[in-house]
Amino acid sequence: MFSHIMLGANDLAASKAFYDATLAAMGVAPGFADDKGRVFWMTPTGIFAISTPIDGSPACNGNGSTVGFAMANPEMADAWHAAGVANGGTTCEDPPGVRQGGMGALYLAYLRDPSGNKLCALHRMPA
Repeated sequence: MFSHIMLGANDLAASKAFYDATLAAMGVAPGFADDKGRVFWMTPTGIFAISTPIDGSPACNGNGSTVGFAMANPEMADAWHAAGVANGGTTCEDPPGVRQGGMGALYLAYLRDPSGNKLCALHRMPA
């Protein structure tokens, strides 16, 4: 459904370090910068990117917005969460774990990146 996701970042170096660490927990290679300073992480299924806002205003997080990353298993979600906390992210919501809901059992871990964007690691538990 999506080709790419780009989030605003106020400190590209800090955000790149954060995303290099969290995405490495998912097996994604380090990001690379283009000639405009934007940073991209490429996978076979899509692109994730960060950039300072083109209008020159500070980056801000969207209230009610969450970017979810698919995890192969709960251990990957835990590694993603730990890498994020160790690299400038802050935990938010409940601690990582299984939550029951209308979509079945989900293993979820939430973080805010260095610019305050809300992120989720999600693994759908077997029925």
